[in-house]
Amino acid sequence: MGIRGLRLHDWKPVRREARPGDRGPNGHRFTRWCVASVLVALLVSGLPAPVAGTSTSSGKTVFARPALCVGTHAVKGCEASAAVSNKKAKKQAKKTSKGTAGVNAKSVSSLPDGYGPAQFRSAYNLPSVAPRSQTIAIVTAYDSPNIEKDLRVYSTTFSLPVCSSSNRCFRKVNGAGKKAPLPDRNALWALEASLDVEVTHAVCPNCKILLVEAASGSISDLVSAVDTAVRLGADVISNSWVVDEFRGETALDWHFNRSGIAITAASGDTGYGVKWPAASRFVTAVGGTTLELDSSNARVSETAWELGGSGCSVYESKPAWQSDSGCARRTVPDVAAVADPETGAAVYDSYGYSGRHGWLKVGGTSLGAPIVAAIYALAGNAGKVVSGSHSYAHASSLFDVQQGANGTCSPAYLCTAAAGYDGPTGIGSPQGVKGF
Repeated sequence: MGIRGLRLHDWKPVRREARPGDRGPNGHRFTRWCVASVLVALLVSGLPAPVAGTSTSSGKTVFARPALCVGTHAVKGCEASAAVSNKKAKKQAKKTSKGTAGVNAKSVSSLPDGYGPAQFRSAYNLPSVAPRSQTIAIVTAYDSPNIEKDLRVYSTTFSLPVCSSSNRCFRKVNGAGKKAPLPDRNALWALEASLDVEVTHAVCPNCKILLVEAASGSISDLVSAVDTAVRLGADVISNSWVVDEFRGETALDWHFNRSGIAITAASGDTGYGVKWPAASRFVTAVGGTTLELDSSNARVSETAWELGGSGCSVYESKPAWQSDSGCARRTVPDVAAVADPETGAAVYDSYGYSGRHGWLKVGGTSLGAPIVAAIYALAGNAGKVVSGSHSYAHASSLFDVQQGANGTCSPAYLCTAAAGYDGPTGIGSPQGVKGF
């Protein structure tokens, strides 16, 4: 698998990240800084190459990549043109309805750059705790060696309850569900784990967190990790990894067909186009938005993020709960949440993606997927969820995003935000927990 015909074996690790203007061995110029790009994933120094894959009917081996994007203020995370156009979109955005204002426990000036618990709770009008015990599983690849220590720093910084293995709030296992041996370490996937785990704790502070680390980024290892999360009793499962759609994907959809468990999947960070497992009709596919807040952390505007994934699946049949007429198959996504790294989350990562340690501002639909997963837990409704159908039955309880686009397509609603269902943002973004 690759981008525009590039294959994974065409790329070899080098001592620095690819920069705009560099060319790969096939003469293709790098223009995008999104970590969702498999090019960056392979070109970061010290990252182990995938060791296994899933053979599709076409004979190709499929590897996943994080749907992760790092803010430009700290690390070049998205291409410059995206940041420029986002700024223009923000100026043009109309003011929308506001949520309930929230107040940080600490002064704003003492907190790291990026959205945290107060912003998520206020912007999306969320309760502070779940009504009953809920376990949220995060499925990722490779080992994040410092994740529990990083979560403690995050919790202390934002005055959240400590979530650790000692109080049985946090648990880390390998793909088989065991404490050891853990997979090889990987800095890119470690940053993904930091984002997912910390944001989950931010949105649902009293939820238990289960981190399942697949042995590699191969599809076979990742779906096996999903099975492990199910076996270990997860109420909600978040997946922030993506692959291009491939022939034979429907044969793997059964891993996500878990009645009574809410499963979210990121829609991807390369603009218009469909990724899997977001394309599976058994998950809630989460698209991306740009979320602007005022000084009280209330939502001022929310628009479609131009790099969020969307579209009409090539292989997946249309679920009964989708009724848009421009796509005969499964339409992606179902809902959306903040993903633009310019309005992204503050994330603490000490393992050091690309040699950078500490606080980063991170986005991507990797941010949206755990937010929505945690909101399912806050709603306490995961046991009644059947695939992504619940939100469609409660669309009036979501915020209808009506501005922004992620590309050019026909029919236009698949890539342009509009009233009602649209491709980039689905039926809308969170506005309380009734939609989940």
